[in-house]
Amino acid sequence: MSPGRPLVGVLALQGDFAAHRRMLEGVGADTREVRVVADLAGLDGLVIPGGESTTMTLGIEREGLAEPLRELGREGAPILGSCAGLILLDRDHLGLMDMRAERNAFGRQVRSFEADVDVRGLDGGPMRGVFIRAPWIAEHGPEVEIVGEVDGHAVAARQGSMLAVSFHSEIAGDDRLHRMFVGMCERARLAA
Repeated sequence: MSPGRPLVGVLALQGDFAAHRRMLEGVGADTREVRVVADLAGLDGLVIPGGESTTMTLGIEREGLAEPLRELGREGAPILGSCAGLILLDRDHLGLMDMRAERNAFGRQVRSFEADVDVRGLDGGPMRGVFIRAPWIAEHGPEVEIVGEVDGHAVAARQGSMLAVSFHSEIAGDDRLHRMFVGMCERARLAA
């Protein structure tokens, strides 16, 4: 670990966690793969990557991670959920964000697509998002701020220190979302 750099965990039970690690390290964070409860110790933030949400949920339950992940979120640690990560943050899963995700909302694998997404709070104009069996936010409570839409569907949201997107920015080559998230982690570390 490097002094002054935030330590960001990446849930590594299933999915493309390696791409998130590369992106985070490229924008100034140290990273740790999170597979068991002990891996959560000392983190300044956490990324829940895309993958298959049912498989990831089973892994979380198997490793006893559900309540420790909820506690991390309740303590205010920044959390970024991408695609399946958005689903896991919703009311029906970890319950950290007051929203309900609709799985595979844009269609199955053959309906995957790329689109430019304006994410409020992100400088530099629209970012390219890769939507692979992507969810959208079907409903949300008043504390959830929708910060991005595609074709009238909510695909990016913030609630407190949590950020959820239904697309993959880590494979589109645009590091601005990760840079913004690492900034959130740095501020949380300094505040602690």
